[in-house]
Amino acid sequence: MRSDKKTEFGPKFGVGTPLYKHHTTSLVFNDPPLHTRVRKLLAAAFTPRALAALQPRIEAVVDGLLAEHAERGRMDLVEDFAFRLPVEVICDMLGVPPGDRAPFRRYSLAILGALEPVAGPQRQQSGNAAVAEFSAYLDALVAERRRRPADDRDILGTLIHGEIDGERLSHDELVQNCIFLLNAGHETTTNLIGNTVDALLRFPDELARLREDPGLLKSCIEEGLRYESSNQLGNRRLAEDLEIGGELLAAGTYLHIGIGAANRDPDQFPEPDRFDAAREPNRHFAFGSGVHMCLGAVLARLEGTIAIGRLVERFDGLAHDGAPERGGRARFRGFNRYPIAWRR
Repeated sequence: MRSDKKTEFGPKFGVGTPLYKHHTTSLVFNDPPLHTRVRKLLAAAFTPRALAALQPRIEAVVDGLLAEHAERGRMDLVEDFAFRLPVEVICDMLGVPPGDRAPFRRYSLAILGALEPVAGPQRQQSGNAAVAEFSAYLDALVAERRRRPADDRDILGTLIHGEIDGERLSHDELVQNCIFLLNAGHETTTNLIGNTVDALLRFPDELARLREDPGLLKSCIEEGLRYESSNQLGNRRLAEDLEIGGELLAAGTYLHIGIGAANRDPDQFPEPDRFDAAREPNRHFAFGSGVHMCLGAVLARLEGTIAIGRLVERFDGLAHDGAPERGGRARFRGFNRYPIAWRR
């Protein structure tokens, strides 16, 4: 199957628009050789050793965010916690100064919102503006970093100075894949935290079970990924004829893959509509599979494990503090706002 989306994105976004440029240059919508080159350069930042070094920083961010709201007895799970954690971590990894990070959620929501199956003129306009602003910011950041000696202590240094088979990324490839990393790093983890906490509140017996047995945390995170997958839809184009379920699909057929539906398959998951914090086995597809399996899957799991584990451990009596607001998108499953409270 092919991941290249130029055929689809040309009519949708308009060839040459910022959205077209971004989505046809980023890792996720490309096949080899670009996909291979970018993924190899990024892989060094996502090794178990590199992520182990990140753990103290993740723990510090989580503890700081919880401490910031502890005495108030309430916060917005998404705005105050689930979003801020991954953005801080990815921005640290890219070397983005703390004072520059405020617009990134707005950029991300606008760019990813334009990926919806039906994205009207307003979403297209917002998405194009966000890519343009984001690219201009990264142009300046990359220019400043190029003047420094080669430094592989963060992803940006690796992407600027790293080579694969004697080739470096072009400037456009570099900038657009930095945007992709910030968007993907924020979206997956934000939704993982928000969706899993929502499930625990909807299944209070499972929340009580987790509090009594913190050893269930790992399987609880996997169940959160399965039960409400952050990414609900995927798209591929067949590279050759394929017979499936007795039907012959011709090469070139554009497929819409229901990740969320696969993760509720009753033949694979007993009682698929029930959240089970101890579910084993749990062979979900929340992070995809094959060469396009999410590069940041281990990081998202680490962030989600620390965030949810410490939230549940620290705050007793977690409950809704008003009506949550869904994100209103078909492709990505999550919340814009999710007010919660706890006993002080």
